[in-house]
Amino acid sequence: MPNQHKTNFWLDLLDQLVNVFLKSSRQSTRGRSWHQHVVPNEKGWAVRREGNKRITSTHRKQSTAIRKAKSIARKHKADVIVHRADGTIRDRIGYD
Repeated sequence: MPNQHKTNFWLDLLDQLVNVFLKSSRQSTRGRSWHQHVVPNEKGWAVRREGNKRITSTHRKQSTAIRKAKSIARKHKADVIVHRADGTIRDRIGYD
Protein backbone atom coordinates (compact mmCIF):
# COMPACT_ATOMS: atom_id res chain seq x y z
CA MET A 1 0.00 0.00 0.00
CA PRO A 2 2.76 2.56 0.76
CA ASN A 3 4.31 1.97 -2.71
CA GLN A 4 0.95 2.69 -4.36
CA HIS A 5 0.75 6.01 -2.48
CA LYS A 6 4.28 6.99 -3.62
CA THR A 7 3.49 6.07 -7.21
CA ASN A 8 0.36 8.23 -7.19
CA PHE A 9 2.34 11.11 -5.70
CA TRP A 10 4.95 10.96 -8.49
CA LEU A 11 2.35 10.58 -11.21
CA ASP A 12 0.40 13.57 -9.89
CA LEU A 13 3.60 15.64 -9.69
CA LEU A 14 4.59 14.66 -13.23
CA ASP A 15 1.10 15.53 -14.49
CA GLN A 16 1.28 18.98 -12.86
CA LEU A 17 4.72 19.67 -14.35
CA VAL A 18 3.61 18.66 -17.83
CA ASN A 19 0.52 20.88 -17.57
CA VAL A 20 2.61 23.87 -16.44
CA PHE A 21 5.05 23.32 -19.30
CA LEU A 22 2.31 23.02 -21.91
CA LYS A 23 0.52 26.09 -20.62
CA SER A 24 3.68 28.22 -20.73
CA SER A 25 4.63 27.01 -24.21
CA ARG A 26 1.19 27.95 -25.57
CA GLN A 27 1.51 31.46 -24.16
CA SER A 28 4.92 32.07 -25.69
CA THR A 29 3.80 31.07 -29.19
CA ARG A 30 0.96 33.58 -29.15
CA GLY A 31 3.33 36.52 -29.15
CA ARG A 32 2.21 40.11 -28.96
CA SER A 33 -1.17 41.34 -30.02
CA TRP A 34 -1.79 43.50 -33.07
CA HIS A 35 -4.13 45.90 -31.23
CA GLN A 36 -3.65 49.45 -32.49
CA HIS A 37 -3.83 52.47 -30.18
CA VAL A 38 -4.68 55.95 -31.42
CA VAL A 39 -2.87 58.22 -28.97
CA PRO A 40 -2.18 61.95 -28.61
CA ASN A 41 1.21 63.08 -29.88
CA GLU A 42 3.08 66.39 -30.06
CA LYS A 43 2.41 66.45 -33.83
CA GLY A 44 -1.30 65.66 -33.39
CA TRP A 45 -2.26 61.98 -33.23
CA ALA A 46 -0.29 58.77 -33.55
CA VAL A 47 -1.00 55.11 -34.23
CA ARG A 48 0.96 52.72 -32.07
CA ARG A 49 0.88 48.92 -31.85
CA GLU A 50 0.08 47.66 -28.35
CA GLY A 51 3.29 47.08 -26.41
CA ASN A 52 5.45 49.14 -28.79
CA LYS A 53 7.35 52.28 -27.88
CA ARG A 54 7.80 53.12 -31.55
CA ILE A 55 5.01 54.98 -33.33
CA THR A 56 3.63 53.39 -36.50
CA SER A 57 2.40 56.67 -38.03
CA THR A 58 1.57 60.27 -37.10
CA HIS A 59 -1.43 62.32 -38.28
CA ARG A 60 -2.71 65.87 -37.88
CA LYS A 61 -6.31 64.71 -37.32
CA GLN A 62 -7.58 62.00 -34.99
CA SER A 63 -10.00 60.79 -37.68
CA THR A 64 -7.10 60.10 -40.07
CA ALA A 65 -5.22 58.20 -37.37
CA ILE A 66 -8.34 56.14 -36.62
CA ARG A 67 -8.72 55.28 -40.32
CA LYS A 68 -5.09 54.07 -40.48
CA ALA A 69 -5.43 52.07 -37.23
CA LYS A 70 -8.62 50.44 -38.53
CA SER A 71 -6.95 49.30 -41.74
CA ILE A 72 -4.09 47.67 -39.79
CA ALA A 73 -6.45 46.11 -37.24
CA ARG A 74 -8.71 44.66 -39.95
CA LYS A 75 -5.75 42.99 -41.63
CA HIS A 76 -4.63 41.34 -38.36
CA LYS A 77 -8.10 40.77 -36.82
CA ALA A 78 -7.27 43.00 -33.86
CA ASP A 79 -8.82 45.92 -31.99
CA VAL A 80 -8.46 49.68 -32.30
CA ILE A 81 -8.28 51.51 -28.98
CA VAL A 82 -8.99 55.23 -29.37
CA HIS A 83 -7.68 57.56 -26.66
CA ARG A 84 -8.78 61.08 -25.77
CA ALA A 85 -6.37 64.02 -25.75
CA ASP A 86 -5.83 63.45 -22.00
CA GLY A 87 -4.81 59.82 -22.65
CA THR A 88 -7.91 58.10 -21.30
CA ILE A 89 -9.66 55.51 -23.46
CA ARG A 90 -12.57 56.86 -25.50
CA ASP A 91 -13.56 53.86 -27.61
CA ARG A 92 -12.63 50.31 -28.56
CA ILE A 93 -13.43 48.90 -31.99
CA GLY A 94 -13.04 45.16 -32.55
CA TYR A 95 -12.24 43.31 -35.78
CA ASP A 96 -12.26 39.68 -34.61
